[in-house]
Amino acid sequence: MKTAEDVLAFLKKAGTYYLATDDGGQPRVRPFGTINEFEGKLYIQTGKRKSVSMQIHRNPKIEICAFLDGTWLRVAADAKEDDRREARKSMLDAYPELRKMYNEDDGNTEVFYLENATAVFSSFTAPPESLTF
Repeated sequence: MKTAEDVLAFLKKAGTYYLATDDGGQPRVRPFGTINEFEGKLYIQTGKRKSVSMQIHRNPKIEICAFLDGTWLRVAADAKEDDRREARKSMLDAYPELRKMYNEDDGNTEVFYLENATAVFSSFTAPPESLTF
């Protein structure tokens, strides 16, 4: 049985995943690379000035998709902003290379945790495995 820790490990190992948002009826998909566990929740990170941030604030329903070693993962979730400094710092500590562009006190860095998430691991050689978290 898969767990949220398996989702985290898969996305970290994949390195790049694709995040889909809604831009007023038009889907938008872009590569992302941040995934972090903080206080038992999975988090993603972006900058407040980016259009992805504005799209998530207008409609928090997102999807993540990644492919690795013949398996793909799709995660549908609500992205909830966590405006605490500790959450931003945890993300940047996990991805120190982002500190060239962001810091936890810059007023731009923002993190979202995944809520009401459904993850599905799929492949052509095994039945899908689903979990909610």
